Amino acid sequence: MTSITILGIESSCDETAVAVVRRNPDGQYRVLSNEVWSQTEAHAPYGGVVPEIAARSHVERIDGLMVAALENASTEPGEIDAVAATAGPGLVGGVMVGLTAAKGFALAHDLPLLPVNHLEGHALSVHLTQQTNYPYLLLLVSGGHTQLIAVEGLGQYHRMGTTIDDAAGEAFDKTAKLLGLGQPGGPMIERAATGGRADRFALPKPLAKRDGADFSFSGLKTAVRLAVEGLSSPTGQDVADIAASFQAAAARHLADRTARAMELFDQKYRKSTQLGHDRDWPLVVAGGVAANCTIKAALSDICSVRGWVLSAPPVKFCTDNGAMIGVAGAERFAAGLIPERDEALAFAPRARWPLAPPPMGAEHGGGKKGPKA
Repeated sequence: MTSITILGIESSCDETAVAVVRRNPDGQYRVLSNEVWSQTEAHAPYGGVVPEIAARSHVERIDGLMVAALENASTEPGEIDAVAATAGPGLVGGVMVGLTAAKGFALAHDLPLLPVNHLEGHALSVHLTQQTNYPYLLLLVSGGHTQLIAVEGLGQYHRMGTTIDDAAGEAFDKTAKLLGLGQPGGPMIERAATGGRADRFALPKPLAKRDGADFSFSGLKTAVRLAVEGLSSPTGQDVADIAASFQAAAARHLADRTARAMELFDQKYRKSTQLGHDRDWPLVVAGGVAANCTIKAALSDICSVRGWVLSAPPVKFCTDNGAMIGVAGAERFAAGLIPERDEALAFAPRARWPLAPPPMGAEHGGGKKGPKA
């Protein structure tokens, strides 16, 4: 097999991103370029992502980023093997912009088009920097999604847990807004928490007595609001303490539910198969919230106790980016999962597109990709 070069396009929320990635015959990757335009400043006055503003910004930036990605990769269109683009889930206006740009490029240069599930991009992003054996447990934790997924192989995903209300990233954004810290909420909370006492405010432990590996963050948001309302005139130290308390509670919750998913994973893959006990079992963490150091430390602790290995892409590949879409496209291309031309060009953008079906008996629909506020 020869190397595969993919142009990857991502536009599902508030980053316009285009990358050129190359999959070598041995399965290892080189990121030849990774262009990202963040819309943080445009949405800051509103305390969250405004879909109409996001879509307009994607339209304004997508062409220039495609040109920059090719130039910085020193790659001509004729050297591209296929175009991969996020086709959902996400803010449908943004998804439409990126997918339409990909269709135009594919038509202009007679290239295969690979519509990609945004969540699959996150699920496979670990391959950008290291080769990870299947199966592995994925914790996808971002502004629009909080899910635990068993990744058995390309296209083989089994949901083990999901949020029953808010995503973790949304809870960080709403808490930051409540505390007047600005956006994006994750980095602002982490910065404010640096000088705070994580034990000052007693916040609830969501779903502590509930079996399974689902998440819930609405109660934490309510508890933070009540803590703020209980202070007549919050000082800077008060804000730091609330931020630290919330961050610690969120990290504990993520780690607790992940530990439960590890138990389910063990039962299905370690104890019921011949895969062995002596291999390193990876917990892969992806999504923007995975950049939080307190959360990574909590996950690292449970991995150490249980004999797992924590694996997370670099921060630039945790947040939304074109390289992860390129990886998903390259893996599908290498496996021969290339849709017919007419089918690909007719593929419509999807606001909702579950990566994995819910567990048996689950009644909720899982996390969603949508406005952060």
